[in-house]
Amino acid sequence: MGKNIELKINKNRCKGCGLCIEVCPQKILKMSKMFNKFGYHFVEVSENNCTGCKKCTIICPDAAIEIFIQDETKINT
Repeated sequence: MGKNIELKINKNRCKGCGLCIEVCPQKILKMSKMFNKFGYHFVEVSENNCTGCKKCTIICPDAAIEIFIQDETKINT
C-alpha cells in the first residue's frame, strides 16, 4: 500500500527560471536542452522519485507544475 505520485510539467507555461530545481529535496528536476514554443528552456523530470511534497508547485511563478497523488490502498471485500 502506497501512493502513486505523478508530476506533470506544462512545458509551454514554464519559463525556465529554475526555482523548482533548487527547491526539490529529491533533486528529480532538470533543465531541458530543448526549447518550448516561446523559446524558453523548460524543466523536465529526470527521475520519478517524487514524494509529493509540492514544494515545486508552490514556488513555480508560472503555475507550470501539477502533482497528482493517488492512494493505492487495497480494499478487502
